[in-house]
Amino acid sequence: MQPWSHKFANQSSKVKQVNGKSTNWLFVVFAISIASLNSLQARVNAELGFRTGDGLLSAFLSISSGFVILIIAVLVIPTARKGLAMIPSLLREKKLAWWHLLGGASGAYYAIAQTTTGILLGVALFSVAIVSGQTLSSALADRYGLGPSGIHKLTTPRILGTVLVLIAVIVSVAGQLNASFSVWVALVPFLAGFAMGLQLAVNGRVRKESGSVAASTFINFGVATVLLTLIVLVKSIFQPLPESLPPELWLYTGGVLGSIFIAGSAFVVARIGVLVLGVSVVAGQLLGATVIDLLAPSPLHPLTLSTVAGVVLALIAVAISSTSWQKKQRIAD
Repeated sequence: MQPWSHKFANQSSKVKQVNGKSTNWLFVVFAISIASLNSLQARVNAELGFRTGDGLLSAFLSISSGFVILIIAVLVIPTARKGLAMIPSLLREKKLAWWHLLGGASGAYYAIAQTTTGILLGVALFSVAIVSGQTLSSALADRYGLGPSGIHKLTTPRILGTVLVLIAVIVSVAGQLNASFSVWVALVPFLAGFAMGLQLAVNGRVRKESGSVAASTFINFGVATVLLTLIVLVKSIFQPLPESLPPELWLYTGGVLGSIFIAGSAFVVARIGVLVLGVSVVAGQLLGATVIDLLAPSPLHPLTLSTVAGVVLALIAVAISSTSWQKKQRIAD
């Protein structure tokens, strides 16, 4: 018979395990919740582009608002300033290449895609196209070692997941064949998602070498802001800017929502791991997009069953493509 102290210790251990599982699920729910901000950001930016009639200017306004938040973060966070100060030496030592700092170019294109095609496609279809492109480029980034964790083989589950997520786009678009716009419009967010996968890879390298999430994000938003500023200035030479902007402040919160998502991800990743965070982010974005299109459908694109089916297929594809990572995580544990 075990001593009373041993029984008490065993019971305490079980309680800790149960509480740990509950806590992990709470973090997963939190990750899914903040990921839904991506869908809300897409709707806000799309509405801003629709109201201003200028997608490029709207993309600039969205990105620059997020950059302001990150400037404040760098000013108040010592590790962010230290990480930024390390960038020149990292480039000289060739621990980073110059193109690792250009992830913000993808962010600029992503914002343009939101403000020019978001209203037209609807948040759900837009998000499915984004996730599809991101899944494909993430697989390629893993294959060629562009990310911070090096080269990962394209396993059968990851290949199947990538193929299935592309099928999800086809299924989603099938319901729009009679729409007033060309289904090829979906190629714009698909390419934005493809660029996003590469963006996450190079940003991950910058974050790993600098040791600061805020520093890498600051560089990302900074590059995007500079590019969009130049684009808007050049465009203004040939086409005048809108005489006035919408007065509603919520239309300019896209960049702020993006900043909150980044901060929340940095908080939760150490608690549930990168793999679970990635799956939770995709699930939250797609589910959030469907709910938004259901409760507040785009005037040009009400939610359809084919789009919902595409969302479900995309979620299944993400689960399949992450199978090999789950096995590696169990072995590591």
